[in-house]
Amino acid sequence: MGPLSGCRVVELAGIGPGPFAGMILADLGAEVVRVDRPAAGERPRAEKFDVLGRGKRSVVLDLKRPEAVAAVLDLVAAADALIEGYRPGVAERLGLGPAQCLARNPRLVYGRMTGWGQDGPMAQQAGHDIAYIALTGALHAIGEQGGPPQIPLNLLGDFGGGSTYLVIGLLAALWAVRGGAPGQVVDAAIVDGAAHLLAMTHGMLAAGAWADERGVNVLDGGAPFYAVYAAADGRHMAVGALESKFYAEFLARLGLDEDPARQHDRPGWAALRRRIADAFATRTQAEWTRVFAGSDACVAPVLGLREAADHPHLAARGTFVTRDGVLQPAPAPRFSATQAAPVAPPPAPGQDDPAAIAARWRACSPASGNDRE
Repeated sequence: MGPLSGCRVVELAGIGPGPFAGMILADLGAEVVRVDRPAAGERPRAEKFDVLGRGKRSVVLDLKRPEAVAAVLDLVAAADALIEGYRPGVAERLGLGPAQCLARNPRLVYGRMTGWGQDGPMAQQAGHDIAYIALTGALHAIGEQGGPPQIPLNLLGDFGGGSTYLVIGLLAALWAVRGGAPGQVVDAAIVDGAAHLLAMTHGMLAAGAWADERGVNVLDGGAPFYAVYAAADGRHMAVGALESKFYAEFLARLGLDEDPARQHDRPGWAALRRRIADAFATRTQAEWTRVFAGSDACVAPVLGLREAADHPHLAARGTFVTRDGVLQPAPAPRFSATQAAPVAPPPAPGQDDPAAIAARWRACSPASGNDRE
C-alpha cells in the first residue's frame, strides 16, 4: 500500500536525519531494510519507542566483515535506493561507496546524508543541527529582539534541511531513472537544505523588506499581530493576523478599539503590543480559545505535544496515531488513490534475514521479468 509500494530501499543505520528520511519512505509504502550494527550491550529502551524505525525491516550485519559487506551488496543489486549518513569516505572504506554499489546496480539511487556535504573545507568535521543552521543564517533570524537566538528543536536543520531534502532528491532521481537516466548519487547536505529554506527570506532581504536582525520583522515576532502572548493562566496564544481583514477580526474579538488601517504603522507597534498583551492577560487560554473559535482571526492556543492529539481538528483528521501505546504523528501527506498502510511497528534489530530479502527482491526485479509487488 502507498504510492511507493514496490520501491526497495537499503538504509545503513545512523541517527537523526537519515532514519527520518527512511521513515518517510516507509510511511509512503517503500520497503525499507535497515542495516543495523551488532549490539554492544542491552538496548536502552524497547523497540516500540523507535518511531523513526516504524514500518522498516532490520538486518544485523557487522560491516567490518567482508561477508557482511557482500550481503549488503546483494541487497543493493535489487534495490532502488540506498541511504547512508556517514562522514565522507567512510562508506567507501567499508566497500559500500557509490562506485561499489553502482557497479552492482547501475540504476541505484545512492542517497548521502551529511551536515556539511561531501566536499568543502568542513566536510570532515563533526557537527549537529544547531551548528548547521547557525552557519546558514537561519539560527540568527530566530528569537526576540535584543535576545539570543532561539533553538527550533532539530526541526529546521536535521529534519527540514536534511531529511526532507534527501527524500526530495531520492524521489527526483528515482523519477529520472524511470525515464531512462542512470543511477546517481544524491548529496543531501543539511547546510544546503537549510539555506534553501530561506529562499523567501533572502528575497525579502534583497528587496529591503527584511532586516538582518532578530525580532523586528513581520514573520519573526517583530510585528504585534504575528506574535505569541501570555494568557491569564500563564499559557499562551499564537497570533498570525497578517491580512487586513483577519487583523480587523482579531481586534474585534480581542475587544481592542484600534484602527485596523494603522496595522503597519511601525512606530506604533511597541504600544500596540503592550495593549494586546494586556488584553490577553485578562482571560485564560481556554477562555480565549473559545473567543476565537471558528473565526478568521488566525489565533490558536499553544498546545503541548500530548495535548495536540486531542485537539478536535487534529483528532478528526487523525493527525496523530497511537501504536503499542506510543503516541506519534500519522504519515503525511495523504493520497486519494494510493492510501498508505496503517502505521507498522518498528523492527527488532536483526529480525529479518538479509539473504531471504535479497532473494525475494531478485525474484521481483525487472531483470527477472516479474512485476514488483
